[in-house]
Parts: sequence; structure tokens; C-alpha cells
Amino acid sequence: MSTLMKSIDERTKLAGTNKMEILLFSIGKEVGEEHAEIYGINVFKVREVMHKPQITKAPDMPDSVEGMVSLRGITIPVINLAKYCKVNVEGDRKPSIMIITEYNKNVQGFLVESVDNIERLNWDDVKAPPPMMDSQKGGLVTAVTDITDKGLVMIMDVEKVLAETAGFYDDDSVFQGMPSINDKSVTVLYADDSGVARKQVKQTIEKLGITGISCINGKKAWEKLNDMADKATAEGKTMKDVLSIIVTDVEMPEMDGYVLTKNIKTDERFKGIPVIMHSSLSAETNTAMGKKVGADAYVAKFQPLELADTIIKLIG
Repeated sequence: MSTLMKSIDERTKLAGTNKMEILLFSIGKEVGEEHAEIYGINVFKVREVMHKPQITKAPDMPDSVEGMVSLRGITIPVINLAKYCKVNVEGDRKPSIMIITEYNKNVQGFLVESVDNIERLNWDDVKAPPPMMDSQKGGLVTAVTDITDKGLVMIMDVEKVLAETAGFYDDDSVFQGMPSINDKSVTVLYADDSGVARKQVKQTIEKLGITGISCINGKKAWEKLNDMADKATAEGKTMKDVLSIIVTDVEMPEMDGYVLTKNIKTDERFKGIPVIMHSSLSAETNTAMGKKVGADAYVAKFQPLELADTIIKLIG
């Protein structure tokens, strides 16, 4: 399974190309279904793939959390994705593979039935899920794509999984001590395809006392920025007059955060407007990729105090 993980150096070249690599996996075939659904996870979030280890049961855990496992001295939670997704797996088949992932500097294991290969995709070919699927999956799927010989692949909103199983993002104490600008003329445009992430960014902006404009992905953000620029020009203003700062996720369907940032930084209309990359891809390599396309700062997701401090610093 180690052969699944390629060179990091090669992947850094994807920044600004609107491409990404995903590890394909299945959580099991539901009773009555002909095929198992295929999900995808960004390779940058995968530390390793291994056979299911011995798991220690822990009290007072959600049903989908199998327990804890010690991995090289670190104790991490293990989440059974079939249970979380309420998939009634056919027969007595149990997940036998564990994907070790890192999100927002938190490490956890996901139990799955099987792991396939790594696919390199254009974000252009990755779309927001249709409304019916979004409703059926309860917001669990942030994007979908069609891969030859694989069929429909769904990109899972892992922030949502962690929010509902580990409670990482439900603690209001993370907002304690947050400063307030209390100036509605300060406007932040933020883009993220995860509803959980958008909610926390919105809370941060509200507690700062400034104005927020929300977009569900990079393409929508770019369209909104162009509309704002056209309007500003018609009114004899610059974009600096109407927009103070931009906060963008990295992984988003249709246009990722790297391309969005690159577009902004190479367009004279948006000169002087800082861009913060706000991502669960918190490794140093990803920070370097953000700087490569011109980002002014890189903040790990769900660190609202750090995000607030960075906004204040960049707007002076």
C-alpha cells in the first residue's frame, strides 16, 4: 500500500494548475445495491494506508467511532465510515483497511472496506453535487466527478465527519478572547465548499464586527469578484474601496483556491487586496504551495483566533 503514496515534490507542481490527486476508496456495498459507492479523499491529507490494527474500545463515543489506536506513540480516534454514513453493508463484511489522515493538525483513522488507486483530476471536471444528492447525503458530499471505468466518485466533506464524530469544531471556547474591529466597512469575501467551514468563518467575521460575503467554491468567488469589480468601476471606485480581504479554501470544485489566488494576484483590479489561504491541508508543503501562487498568509482551518489575528494584521 505504500506504493500508493507518491513523491511530495511532484505534487507541489500541481499548485495553480487547477489539478489535484485523490485516493479512491469504498466503504462497502449496501444491501440491494449492485455496486459499492466510491469516495475520494485528497492525497495530501493521507499520511498512510494500512491494514486494520487492534482497536481499543473507548467509553462515551459516538456509534461510528470504533475506538482508539496507538500509532507510533500517538493515540488517535478511529471512525468507521460505513457506520457514519449509515450504510447497511451486505453480509458480514467488515472494514479491513484504515486510512490515516491529517486534517487541521488533527490525526485520525478512517475504516474502509477497500482502497483503490490514486487519480489525478482537473478541478474543472469536479462539480458541486446535484441538489437531490446533496439532500440525500445530508451535506456529506462536497463534490462529484465521473472517472472512466470507475463511474461516479464522491468527494467527502471530512470536516463534517469530524465535526459530528469527534466534536472538533463544536467548542465555543475557541472564540474566547477574540478581538473586535467593529467596523462594517471592512468587508471579507470568503470561499469554501464545506458548510461546516463556512459556518465557522462566518462566526469569526461576525465576532470581529465586520462584513462577510460567502461563496461556495472558487468559481463562484471569481464570478462574484468580477461582478464587484465591474460595479466598482461603474461607480468610479477601485476594488480596494469595496473589499478589504479575501479568505479562500484550497480544495473546491470547478476552481481550487490556488487558481483563485493566482487569478486575483495577476489581475490589476485586485491589486493590494490580501488573500488568506484557509485550509485543512496544514502541512508546511501546502503553505509553500500557497506562497507560490501569491497568498499573503496561510491559516489552518478551525483556528478562529489565528484567522482573526491574521485578518487584523493584513488589513492594518
